[in-house]
Amino acid sequence: MNTKKIFFAIAIACFMITGCKENKEVKKERIALTISGMTCEIGCAKIIQSKLSKKEGVIAAKVVFTDSIATIEFNGNTTSKKELITFIDGIAGGNLYKASESIIKLTGYK
Repeated sequence: MNTKKIFFAIAIACFMITGCKENKEVKKERIALTISGMTCEIGCAKIIQSKLSKKEGVIAAKVVFTDSIATIEFNGNTTSKKELITFIDGIAGGNLYKASESIIKLTGYK
């Protein structure tokens, strides 16, 4: 009988712990950034894209070397446009790339 009470108490505690977690929704946002300082497809654009893809809060990132544009979909609850710009500016020691918000429209971005 005592074992049943302990088991029941543990089950209720587990239910309360998992049920009371804060439910954070993903606030999807998109941004297009113009990146200056890129000199090649593999050594610059692909490295920036790879680093962006690994950054916390980034859902998807695509960097197109020929257009010097990065399109980024991110969770606005986790990161911001300003943080993404600062992150890109800091790649390669902070002396190579400069990101700024682009004026292109992001319709159809996937």
